[in-house]
Amino acid sequence: MTFKPTRRPIVGMVVIAASLFSAVPLALAQGAYPERPVTVIVPQGPGGANDTIARIVLQKMGTLLGQSFLVDNRPGAGGTIGTAFAAKARPDGYTLMLTADSGQVINPALYKNPGFDAVKDFAPIATIASAGYVLVANPAFPPNSVKELVAYLKGQPAGAVSYASPGNGTLNHLVAEMFKKAAGVDMTHVPYRSSAASATDVVGGQVPLSVQSLPSVIGFIKAGKLKVLGVVNEKRISAMPDVPTIAETLPGVAATPWYGLLAPAGTPPAVISRLHEAAGRALASKDVQEQLAAQGCEVLVGSSADFVALIRGDLPKWARIARESGAQVD
Repeated sequence: MTFKPTRRPIVGMVVIAASLFSAVPLALAQGAYPERPVTVIVPQGPGGANDTIARIVLQKMGTLLGQSFLVDNRPGAGGTIGTAFAAKARPDGYTLMLTADSGQVINPALYKNPGFDAVKDFAPIATIASAGYVLVANPAFPPNSVKELVAYLKGQPAGAVSYASPGNGTLNHLVAEMFKKAAGVDMTHVPYRSSAASATDVVGGQVPLSVQSLPSVIGFIKAGKLKVLGVVNEKRISAMPDVPTIAETLPGVAATPWYGLLAPAGTPPAVISRLHEAAGRALASKDVQEQLAAQGCEVLVGSSADFVALIRGDLPKWARIARESGAQVD
């Protein structure tokens, strides 16, 4: 299943309040749900793409549904902790999960027992967005492109250069391992518990390199505190069209991450339908589109059935990539 992004132009629990200036909420016109606040698990830490996208979209959904949505960050183990927690939640529509593809379809390839079944334990609601991903470095690090980086690493002792990631099993981790294999180089993986923590240490010079989502580092890039060596996505991204993709130098080293909203399996179909409608309306709004675009993200439109097909199709794909890259949870 292929999805085309549609362009239309931080630890703990944070409340995203419904706007007091909304139009008549859907809840008044279409039934009781939701009658109380909805908790949405984000299995990554504050400050990353998943967290940023969740806050933008859920605020609008709260406005439309006339209830507050609570973002509950539960990072750790590459997203498996939060995902396993969401899988076991009561299937009543009041505990959802907004997750990245890494948590849902990559972790099962890297963990022997991630604590959940990516297909059986969830009821997909809607795809939400795709995000730009970039290979970034501290400005003092000598290479300024992917080609220069490969040459530099080949001149260093094996493992002498480190790279940071938001955690074992994240897409950031796996892309870096794909890079190592394709380039024939070696680097040492330094996992953190969140995108914000890993990016901060690259800015500080403790680690020279990292693969990061654009929402995680766009502020650092604009401030000149990080430089971009290459784009991870399959195609160049609109936020920085002059920056080449990694694949232009190393064919096959590419990924375009997606983010989606899911409920525990067994959630009533009427609730899934209601949430899907609200998500679609949120993504169709100009303010949400503009906020996502400002973070280097794009709306990703698809039905619940399309989302199921996307997950089923990505599981074997990432299992193959993990196997071929040699990536392991260390």
